[in-house]
Amino acid sequence: ATAVRCAGLGATVVLGARDSARATETVEAIRGEVRGARLEVVALDLASLASTAEAAREFKRRFGRLDVLINNAGVSPPDYRTTVDGFETTFAVNHLGHFLLTLELLDLLRASAPARIINVASSGHAGRLDLERLQTARGFNAVTAYRQAKLCNILFARELARRLTGTGVTANAFHPGAVRTGLGRDLRGFLGMARAVMRPFLLQPEKSAEWLVQLAVAPEFAQVTGEYFERNQPARPKAGALNDQAAAALWDVSERLTGARSPSTAG
Repeated sequence: ATAVRCAGLGATVVLGARDSARATETVEAIRGEVRGARLEVVALDLASLASTAEAAREFKRRFGRLDVLINNAGVSPPDYRTTVDGFETTFAVNHLGHFLLTLELLDLLRASAPARIINVASSGHAGRLDLERLQTARGFNAVTAYRQAKLCNILFARELARRLTGTGVTANAFHPGAVRTGLGRDLRGFLGMARAVMRPFLLQPEKSAEWLVQLAVAPEFAQVTGEYFERNQPARPKAGALNDQAAAALWDVSERLTGARSPSTAG
């Protein structure tokens, strides 16, 4: 839905996709809605650091600028799973993949400034960062893992905004509302039942995409950075999301785990 709206504004939209066949179907569907849509696809599996780094390299080989980066992938497996790199999947896909992709594209974002980075988070983010629980199999809880990952999205945006001060590149986090997507489709038991009951009452993706694209392109948000939005309004996240020490600690851990190149602090 976000790609459809961006394409409708005349942007060249580059989709990151794990599955080339599904990517082709998506491109055809968007072109069916938006005549003349300019769409490109880059192979990207955020559960793989190698794939993520290669996707960034391919993007820079093929495209001369990057005006908006929207980190929108989200997974919530019902049980403890690890990626090819050995990281817990919820943390790896929702945060580490986005962290690596963003840092690998920062030089192009800076060269394209003014530019914007948006992390899609959630109002259900955890109230305190627990770095030990991010990788622990013992006592794994899918909801807790997801809430921690969404907190990471906000802390990452805040620390990124701090490091990019004065560069013309902004970074913000965004809660889209409770949206009717495929997230949580593998949940079982009570959580799976609750999801099925609530699904008819959830927001249509098109409405949330409208708010997200406003944040990505509207002139009134051009200078806004380091903020958290619920729908299209600035909001105050939980106290843990405002903890600068936690944001710095998460950055250090993420940098070590991904091997990403870190931008220097402005000034």
